Amino acid sequence: MVLLACPLQFHVISSRVSQNHYLGRRQLCFNGVSSSSSSSIDVPSLSPISIQSVENPTKDLSQLLMKITPFTSRRALFSTLFLYSFFHSSRYLAAQALGDPTVTIDEVTPTVIASGELFPTENRIVQLFEKNTYSVVNIFDVTLRPQLNVTGAVEIPEGNGSGVVWDREGHIVTNYHVIGNALTRNPSPGEVVARVNILTSDGVQKNFEGKLIGADRAKDLAVLKVEAPDDLLKPILVGQSSSLKVGQQCLAIGNPFGFDHTLTVGVISGLNRDIFSQAGVTISGGIQTDAAINPGNSGGPLLDSKGNLIGINTAIFTQTGTSAGVGFAIQSSTVAKIVPQLIQFGKAFRAGLNIEIAPDLIANQLNVRYGALVLQVPGNSVAAKAGLLPTTRGFAGSIVLGDIIVAVDNKPVKNKAELYKALDDYNVGDQVILKIQRASDSLELPITLEEKSS
Repeated sequence: MVLLACPLQFHVISSRVSQNHYLGRRQLCFNGVSSSSSSSIDVPSLSPISIQSVENPTKDLSQLLMKITPFTSRRALFSTLFLYSFFHSSRYLAAQALGDPTVTIDEVTPTVIASGELFPTENRIVQLFEKNTYSVVNIFDVTLRPQLNVTGAVEIPEGNGSGVVWDREGHIVTNYHVIGNALTRNPSPGEVVARVNILTSDGVQKNFEGKLIGADRAKDLAVLKVEAPDDLLKPILVGQSSSLKVGQQCLAIGNPFGFDHTLTVGVISGLNRDIFSQAGVTISGGIQTDAAINPGNSGGPLLDSKGNLIGINTAIFTQTGTSAGVGFAIQSSTVAKIVPQLIQFGKAFRAGLNIEIAPDLIANQLNVRYGALVLQVPGNSVAAKAGLLPTTRGFAGSIVLGDIIVAVDNKPVKNKAELYKALDDYNVGDQVILKIQRASDSLELPITLEEKSS
């Protein structure tokens, strides 16, 4: 009798047994797997085996297979490996260290090439940063202190931001919304509302109390004062924003996400934009830039290629909370006009007409498609003395339209917003020429601007 191996099953042929006996492949070949390191198991030869003299060949064959098969089932072994791969602290076994003993460290160590001098454009940007970074400060709202999270990292509140050194008297200019949380408590002038970090020449940041001098929510600007040594105060140089061109290079320095004195470079990508500030106001004449501006950059400077201040970074346009390549800055002409007033008076004075202008919706309903419709004119106002007429009701309740302002000093005025934007360029006491439409007549009225009532 001979034992024949078959891919599908093992067939035992016996002339003495009338019934064929089958051992499945799983039972025969994989009844278990013995340890590969065990040397105590005697594995007989797998050559054809004679069992003619055996009375029960199937029984003896099972005993023989028990000697050459393992004592642990394949299923148990695979289960153990499966569980080990999922529940062990490291699913991946460490790779065996490989090396090439035929080489030396010196042979595979590359030659380090000296960096050499910077390109002129790079060197210019480096010099601009090194010159102006000491004029940029880090501002922390005293009501929003940094805290440690569970990982030990410092969480910087969104109310923190940047600022610029305005003069050697210790005045610091920043955004209104940077210290907006402290300003909601209506602090009095001279009250501490922020902590100001100033960078020294040796790279150390010194902390000072920031006392409130003045704030203007309408332009999202605020002025603080610190009692710092004169050698620490490096005033920023203010440039002209009226001559800016789209495409010229600009630089932004600030403290985004708490990373102090960070430089980003870009170009001016738009002018005369309406900025929707975090202070909840709309500021006209804004500068748009693709230099990365993120939370924490607010209040920091936007510089031109000569290192002059051309704007105060104030907002970003984003749906994710981070820079999307569209940032905005308050133009330096506005900053230079408002900041001196905040320092001297604690508030900003705005020139106006002190008349009531119809909202655009009402003007459209009254069929006024162009210009600013005058609704009311106080009797004792400068506008009344100049001859401006309000909107009234005639006989039988009909509406008689008042004067429609269509230009200020030949600057076209299309609606209410453009009227206020045009008057922003003037100071209290300035005289302007209003071009008005009265019924079918076109008139020009000279008028002296007065302080705009709040």
